[in-house]
Amino acid sequence: MAENNLFTLKIITPERVFYENQVSMVEMNTTEGEIGVYKRHVPTTVIISPGILTITTPEGIKEAALHSGFAEILQDEVVIMAEIIEWPEEIDLERAEAARDRAEERLHSKTPETDVLRAETALQRALARIEVIK
Repeated sequence: MAENNLFTLKIITPERVFYENQVSMVEMNTTEGEIGVYKRHVPTTVIISPGILTITTPEGIKEAALHSGFAEILQDEVVIMAEIIEWPEEIDLERAEAARDRAEERLHSKTPETDVLRAETALQRALARIEVIK
């Protein structure tokens, strides 16, 4: 992979610098849909939706469960400010499956007090965790 096609990806959470390295592409879910970013992308900012973050490096592909935040995309750098992001080995599969089941149960209940948006977001987060492990 040509080195001139690489750009810096930095992912920061409130607790740590989650990732910082040269990459050739990054893919994520946003409130506007899925987005893939290469070097020299049009500068923009996006709001992140729960899903799988895919990082393509010269060494291969890495995936993480990205739950929320925003990204600043520049032509030679992407900075993701994430509330929560997890590598597959950091995720407890049983907890993720239990969270998925609770969210699905809330969505299927017909009670007026069900917060549908909150339940849908919880379901998306649980599904991202489960998917990134498998």
